Amino acid sequence: MHLSEAKLALLAQELNALKAGVMDQVGEREARYIRRILLLQRLCAISGRILMVLGFLTLWLWGLGVLLLALAKILDNMEIGHNVLHGQYDWMDDPVLHSQRFEWDIACDAGSWRRTHNFEHHTYTNIIGKDRDFGYGLLRLSNDFRWRLRNLWQMLTYFMLSTLFQWGVSYHELAGERVFFGKKKTDRQSQISHSALKRAFFGKGARQLVKDYLVFPLLAGPMWAWVMFGNLLANVLRNWWTSTVIFCGHFTADIHAFKAEQCQDESLGHWYYRQMLGSSNFTGPRWFHILTGHLSCQIEHHLFPDMPAMHYPRVAKEVQHIASRYGIPYNSGSFIGQYLTVLGRILRYSLPGGHSAVRLSRAE
Repeated sequence: MHLSEAKLALLAQELNALKAGVMDQVGEREARYIRRILLLQRLCAISGRILMVLGFLTLWLWGLGVLLLALAKILDNMEIGHNVLHGQYDWMDDPVLHSQRFEWDIACDAGSWRRTHNFEHHTYTNIIGKDRDFGYGLLRLSNDFRWRLRNLWQMLTYFMLSTLFQWGVSYHELAGERVFFGKKKTDRQSQISHSALKRAFFGKGARQLVKDYLVFPLLAGPMWAWVMFGNLLANVLRNWWTSTVIFCGHFTADIHAFKAEQCQDESLGHWYYRQMLGSSNFTGPRWFHILTGHLSCQIEHHLFPDMPAMHYPRVAKEVQHIASRYGIPYNSGSFIGQYLTVLGRILRYSLPGGHSAVRLSRAE
């Protein structure tokens, strides 16, 4: 599979023009949108916590409170946190919505996320040995990784990772930097000291635990146990949702992985090409796109990570049209259909064999 350098240059021009056409119009409309989502998130969080305390009146109030708190956490992580941390709203100069000052309701420190996700994953998307998000060091998702006995039960590992997803994301940078293993790194040199990484990891994690499992339960008085359990359920629901959305955007059956040598000195057009081949979309109504943080349009997010995500569904139609003209596969399908292929990929590579990274060549 290849495109000539001339076609890659034209692809870059078209996608650059598409992005510029959107970004030139960004302004008050986008500011109103994200502030409305922030207000909705806070109302859900407040009402959810109040309803859990009122659960002594009837159990359904407690259940509704759990669902509202889970919704608040999902909005905070997906449509607000993930997109704000990409700098999509830095132009507003709002201290709450600026990527360098935002902190989210999750165990992972925002600074760690920006380093491992914003830079590493979005720069080296699906490049074996460079993108640590490809399998998260736990799952074998390509034949480019040596099969090990533990891969036999990697479906169980996946469900455990999904259940504890916020903690897996939080630990991701420390694992990659081998902070607790006493090994010197040879492939990367972090600009952050190990002691600073540990302070961020334990500090943010401790604050989350104290908030959800000490402060709010104590404020609930006699309902402390119900509130503690409700907070746990809300966190698990959020973890399952975010994990599923992320896996459906990155690990479906038709996504491509790449060899490092294929991507050396790549042009912007080749980078765009790689993002399109390495990502997946899934369809749904507007409210569904919002709950996914618009990562239902993962292809567009990988192409334009700093574009306000509310534009992705509209831009997706134009990206798909461009992809068809260049003969580039555009991987999109239903949410359930894409998720089933994710499970199939995890199962397939739990056994020896499978397919290696795609041979992505650039013809002259």
